[in-house]
Amino acid sequence: MKKITLFVFITLLATSCVTKKKYMIAENGRLAAIESGDSLSGLLSDCRGRGAQLSEQVKQMSEQINGMSEQIRKLTNDTTLMGNSIRQYQGTLSLNANELVERERVINELKEMINAQNERVQQLLNNVKDALLGFSSEELTVREQNGKIYVAMSDKLLFKSGSAKVDKRGEEALGKLAEVLNKQTDIDVYIEGHTDNKPISTAQFKDNWDLSVIRATSVVRILIKEYNVNPLQIQPSGRGEYMPVADNETEEGRSKNRRTEIIMAPKLDKLYKMLNNTDNQ
Repeated sequence: MKKITLFVFITLLATSCVTKKKYMIAENGRLAAIESGDSLSGLLSDCRGRGAQLSEQVKQMSEQINGMSEQIRKLTNDTTLMGNSIRQYQGTLSLNANELVERERVINELKEMINAQNERVQQLLNNVKDALLGFSSEELTVREQNGKIYVAMSDKLLFKSGSAKVDKRGEEALGKLAEVLNKQTDIDVYIEGHTDNKPISTAQFKDNWDLSVIRATSVVRILIKEYNVNPLQIQPSGRGEYMPVADNETEEGRSKNRRTEIIMAPKLDKLYKMLNNTDNQ
């Protein structure tokens, strides 16, 4: 019995020793697993936090990309608009260049016409001076002013005092002048009567204005009827005492003011037409 009891005890002891050892191994494994689980849990938590950070960064980068895309679209539109503006400006420059070329052509043509006009005026002046060469400076004067030729004939040459009848010497001067006018059909002729400021009142003339008009008309009649000047080319007018060339306080001044002016102006129709065309462009 003792032997049996001893055997059972030894067997239980041996069994107990094996079980404790396995237990310890299992316990250590369990603890290691717990520690490993804690580590994995921490690592997973870190990964989740890092993932959240990366998601936020991705979101921010996505917003930045969207913003940059919008800027790129805006820059593209601005570039397109700028390109259109540049092309439009280039087209405008081309038109302006063509316009400048055309204007330069017109200006050159105008200069040529003006030069030709000045030459005509100078030639007319020379012709008039040559035609009236036999008359003194007290009888008449010839001058050029503002592109027109002025022949101022004194009343001593043309009329007796208070008369509108042209003297023979005056008719001779008008005849010489008519020779020039009949060769210059492209000029306008204005006959202006002028007086001094001494009042006049007669049965024939009411005042100086009346006298100046009738004297101018008398000159026109002689040019037209006696010397065949074109009536459509000539026009009379009276200026009375209102356009003096000298002081009416002296006899010499009043004598200069009593005059008949024959004004010759080359026609400027072509020049005016070109200027109007230029203004309308």
